[in-house]
Amino acid sequence: MEAAAEAGAGTGRRGWRAAMRNALYGPDGFYRRPEGPAGHFRTSVHASPLFARAVAALLCRVDEALGRPRVLDFVDMAAGRGELVAGVLAALPPEVADRTRACAVEIAGRPAGLDGRIAWRAEPPRDVTGLLFANEWLDNVPLDVAEADAAGVPRLVLVDGDGTERLGPPVTGPEARWLDRWWPLDTG
Repeated sequence: MEAAAEAGAGTGRRGWRAAMRNALYGPDGFYRRPEGPAGHFRTSVHASPLFARAVAALLCRVDEALGRPRVLDFVDMAAGRGELVAGVLAALPPEVADRTRACAVEIAGRPAGLDGRIAWRAEPPRDVTGLLFANEWLDNVPLDVAEADAAGVPRLVLVDGDGTERLGPPVTGPEARWLDRWWPLDTG
């Protein structure tokens, strides 16, 4: 919501979408730090090579369903340090690996020593024939937060740098139309 970005302009407050985007993906954001997420927690990718092998098996099924195209794409969205895409390439049978175009999509810089067969991009490629995998992407999508005021009007929640929240302007545009349709949920 564009209004959220501007709602607190000049006050030091901003909408949660802008605050989240900066905290996660800004110049000093969590996903751009040298240690990366693996420096703070483990995911299925870091726990064992079994996950990469399972994804490789899925990619082989996709390959078969597509009739074994000349080029088979494997795109890992929010690829972290490229561990999953490297593990998938290593787990593929040679006849599939030879046709696989591997791509890691990540805003952080390419890690040193990453397999040279892996393309590193900040945006997903346009034409994909294969599998676009988003294991770690959707849990970190910046979003706006809205809350109803005392009169029941949905308002954007603005946040200060110290985390203090305040209600901002009313929700407008497509988000307001969505709220009109879906919120509050009829629980009766």
